[in-house]
Amino acid sequence: MRKVLVAVLAIVGALALLVAIVALLAALAAWSGKGSVASGTILEADFEQGFAECVPADPVAKVVLGKMPVLRDAVEALERAGEDERVVALVARIGGGGMGLAQAQELRDAVIAFRAKGKRAVAWSETFGEFGPGNVGYYLATAFDEIHLQPSGDIGLTGLVSESPFVRGTLDKLGVVPRMDHRHEYKNAMNLFTETKYTDPHREAMADLMNSMFGQIVRGVAKGRNLPEERVRALFDRGPFLGQEARDAGLVDSLAYRDEVYAKVREKAGKDAKLLYLSKYLERAGRPHRKGETVALIYGVGAVVRGESKFDPLFGSPSMGSDTVASAFRAAVEDEDVKAILFRVDSPGGSYVASDAIYRETLRAKEAGKPVIVSMGDVAGSGGYFVAMAADTIVGQPGTITASIGVLGGKMLTRAMWEKIGLTWDDVAPGPQSRMRSALHDHTPEQWERFEGWLDRVYEDFTGKVAAGRKLPRERVLEIAKGRIWTGEDAKRLGLVDELGGYPAAMKAAREAIGLAPDAKIRLKVFPREKSTFEMILDKGRESSEGKAEAAVLARVLATVRPWAVAASRAGLVGTPGVLTMPPVEPAR
Repeated sequence: MRKVLVAVLAIVGALALLVAIVALLAALAAWSGKGSVASGTILEADFEQGFAECVPADPVAKVVLGKMPVLRDAVEALERAGEDERVVALVARIGGGGMGLAQAQELRDAVIAFRAKGKRAVAWSETFGEFGPGNVGYYLATAFDEIHLQPSGDIGLTGLVSESPFVRGTLDKLGVVPRMDHRHEYKNAMNLFTETKYTDPHREAMADLMNSMFGQIVRGVAKGRNLPEERVRALFDRGPFLGQEARDAGLVDSLAYRDEVYAKVREKAGKDAKLLYLSKYLERAGRPHRKGETVALIYGVGAVVRGESKFDPLFGSPSMGSDTVASAFRAAVEDEDVKAILFRVDSPGGSYVASDAIYRETLRAKEAGKPVIVSMGDVAGSGGYFVAMAADTIVGQPGTITASIGVLGGKMLTRAMWEKIGLTWDDVAPGPQSRMRSALHDHTPEQWERFEGWLDRVYEDFTGKVAAGRKLPRERVLEIAKGRIWTGEDAKRLGLVDELGGYPAAMKAAREAIGLAPDAKIRLKVFPREKSTFEMILDKGRESSEGKAEAAVLARVLATVRPWAVAASRAGLVGTPGVLTMPPVEPAR
């Protein structure tokens, strides 16, 4: 027995030693890479593709998202580079704009801050929207010192348009009857199923949203290109612009190919200048927020759902699981090092009860003496606003789509549709309320009254909590709620958002909340915790060549199917909306 015990202990000791050696080697490799940023470095970035808010800790997500960059990585890399004497310039590729307006504003802010440190930033593009709009991409480019366009390229400045589908006519042909209601008239996600065109409130809200976004783009372009706003508006009315037309109008500094742009950037930076990708630079130089008082960073990204956060490989989108996010808040509260919580929200809403569960944890964090600062991404509407409304400070970009303080619900009556194809149903219902959720039976008057009471209860709860969290009179909240969406710019004016900006503004608010100087160092710690180096090494070791090949095939199949799935979702043919949700708003970029 003793020999067996000794052998077991020897094996355990050997494994522990092996683990320590692997971890040490990984740490040494990481440490050795951090010093390899050459003097005279030119950072190289691709801002043409979209950015993820975060990559979920899900193996399928890592395959589907591939090398999709993370917004925070780009922002922090530019922040770190601004203080790094070894970095002299940035050259970035920009195109039509594969991102939302708020993400573009986050990057614009980062580029402008980088330039404020005396660093040069050059943008180049093959085209800003070939046969399509290039509004957001060009808007981003105007944050740079120079803009260069390939001679064959165009600038698709055509202004913004938002197109909304309506499937009521389709449902009528199928024999499907929507039995739905909302609180209140601006809660327009329901209109997809119940209308054939915009209602007056729906049109009003969308027109104000587009006008606010367009005004932000015009002001940004005017400032970036040193042009009067009236001149910029006139240029939008004349667009799109062919290459030479864009040059003549002062929209770009030159017509040049990529190699010519790079040659000029290298020439100004010096003959010994070295190019380095932005992501590689962050790996080598290290993140900027690793020392100082600890601030927890919690991501709330995707539709709000009950249970764990998950990743949908078909739509390529994560979900904000109430169990996962609530657990992250509790862990941050219990961590004695954490002085404040930064909650990054990018969500169109979803489940009422899931949103309320997360909202409760924000209150508990504040009661425990941990200030909560919300930073909004492209969208923080309906349930996405619900989870944010109790924060000490809410920071949103001017172009963030937010609020949508309202509720909707109902069901689709499908009996007539089934009868059209010869399918009949029968049932047994032991109680008078048994059929209330059935798609085969309409509501009785009593059931409809009960349903309306439920909508009233949710709306009263939502607006009451907004009033308490935002310290606004209840009457004022009822004026600006009604399910209406606003840009961050308008939401600040209305008191629904406190500050405009991105990560830097949110971290400034966190410093103020815990009594630190504006330039004090802080350490961002992600909750739930990120995997250690050793865990990632083990995960990597488990990946067989066969598994990698299967994952690659899966990713290609999903990439082919996803556009059709997204189109079906937008048309209301798949999926069901949450009671606290808003429709997708995708103005032409």
